[in-house]
Amino acid sequence: MSRHKIVAISSSISESSKTAKFLNHVAGHFDPRRFDMTVVNLRDIPPESYFRYPVDNPELIGIFDEVEQADGVVFATPIYKASFSGLLKSFLDLLPQFAFAGKVILPLATGGSLAHVLALDYSLRPVVQSMGARHVVQSYFLPEKELLVDGGHVKLAAEAERGIAEAIHHFKTSISVSTNDRLLGHPRPERAAAIAS
Repeated sequence: MSRHKIVAISSSISESSKTAKFLNHVAGHFDPRRFDMTVVNLRDIPPESYFRYPVDNPELIGIFDEVEQADGVVFATPIYKASFSGLLKSFLDLLPQFAFAGKVILPLATGGSLAHVLALDYSLRPVVQSMGARHVVQSYFLPEKELLVDGGHVKLAAEAERGIAEAIHHFKTSISVSTNDRLLGHPRPERAAAIAS
């Protein structure tokens, strides 16, 4: 059985981030026998690294390499001012234009109110779609009150656990759909090399 490579990226700026805890909880749903999971916290990268181009921070370059090799990417962001975090935007701005070609994306968010439930579809989805994603799975928004932390252990409210399990199922299924075409989603692929291989 082949293993699929997943990169899960948290983009909260908070040291005690509920978003990061949620992402770690989600990462635990992936069987290591089938999925090679890398979890990244963007806040661990020195802030000034996001404002240099060309990028010269080895950790950030390493994350770019992980994304390039991934079959799927999970983004987890808090919702600030009705949109995804500025830290995530800075990260996305540094990636190549079609960094997500051939990849499946699962957008996740946390926030204080259900008023923000469509924020991912209105703000993040168009960005990752423009970057060539093969498929963007239906996003999942987690109200903070449904994330319970007890002694370092994370537990979701029952309804939220069912919802995120369904989102993860769609993500896994989409990744598992067989394709040898790593350029799917790229609007201007160099097909000659791809067809010859």
